[in-house]
Amino acid sequence: MPACHAGGHEFESRTHRKNNLSSLIPSQSMSFLFIKNKLRKTKRRTQRAPMIMRKYINLILVLVLSMVALSTVAQKRTTMATLYREFRPSMITFTDGRRLPQALTNVFLKNSTLLYMKGEYAMEANMDNIVAVEFTDRNYRNINGQLGYYIDSVKNNSLYCIEIFDQDAYERNLRNNVNISSLDLSNDQIGTVTVDLNGDEDYKFPIIPKYYYRFNGEWVKVHERELWRRLKDKEKRRLFKTVVNSDNFSWVDPESLVSLLKVITD
Repeated sequence: MPACHAGGHEFESRTHRKNNLSSLIPSQSMSFLFIKNKLRKTKRRTQRAPMIMRKYINLILVLVLSMVALSTVAQKRTTMATLYREFRPSMITFTDGRRLPQALTNVFLKNSTLLYMKGEYAMEANMDNIVAVEFTDRNYRNINGQLGYYIDSVKNNSLYCIEIFDQDAYERNLRNNVNISSLDLSNDQIGTVTVDLNGDEDYKFPIIPKYYYRFNGEWVKVHERELWRRLKDKEKRRLFKTVVNSDNFSWVDPESLVSLLKVITD
């Protein structure tokens, strides 16, 4: 048996690979072409590298700027179930046109409705009969059964905000924290002792804002699709896209929303 077969099949295959190595070594001319092509490919990759790096850097910058823009809009937090710790006077406008002053009123942050005092209880008002509520520092309008406060106007259009506390966070912590007060809305009465949701000032519940435009005489939720379908003019649609796609725009920033209102207002 030849020596190459002495070690069996595995040894035989290795012997054949070794004998065939010479066929894998290129000639001098082929080596030159191979090196030349290699240099061309390396040069192209070297030229593309800065472009790819610039794209990655630009992407990172966009992400960082977006995070900065969002972080500048600090989320409000509260330990109370009401807007004000103490009930205070307001002027209430009813659907029949009457305007009546009320001595002790507040805004219930569970669902952004009006509260008024009746004896020792805070009563939740019937929002079907109310058009507006005016405090000394805030003016509210009834937006689909919830009170939204006025922020700014552009001609005949305006920006409003409804604020409610995060009920999911409240209910989760209610089950786990004895310091958190339980809200009882039986018979639409809220005991005044329940104004504080939390006895611990270090723990505050997030306030969730919902923004609305009073736009061309209608209440319109500030949402990209909702606004887009109301814009028929091509130029306004172009301006709309320019504003909402800018790096510093945020759907939860009042200044951004006023800027947007400016470009879509006739």
